[in-house]
Amino acid sequence: MDNKSFKDLIVWQKSIDLVEQIYELVKLFPDDERYVLSSQMRRAAISIPSNIAEGQQRNSEKEFINFLYIAKGSKAELQTQCYICLRLNLLEKEQVKPVMELLAEIGKMITKLIESLREK
Repeated sequence: MDNKSFKDLIVWQKSIDLVEQIYELVKLFPDDERYVLSSQMRRAAISIPSNIAEGQQRNSEKEFINFLYIAKGSKAELQTQCYICLRLNLLEKEQVKPVMELLAEIGKMITKLIESLREK
């Protein structure tokens, strides 16, 4: 592993942007949903950059890859929660679209990072 910081990883930076977007998005929920689904979504969003950071700080590529898979799982969880928001009419498609696009981009970046670590 090199001595770079997790903060240098673009996927981590984009994941932090995602956390901000999710915090803004859940503010749009009706009051009765502010605590259940919004809490789940914030936790899933926070989990993505947190696992990228923790994995990058581990001692091996293998451990880093495992944490990247956890981040990928949290990404899928958050995507599912966004779909639930749409199905329950809590948010409009236009409100969720930027988040879904960023989630797709982050997912591709995590996959490429896993592939590059496996090649080492």
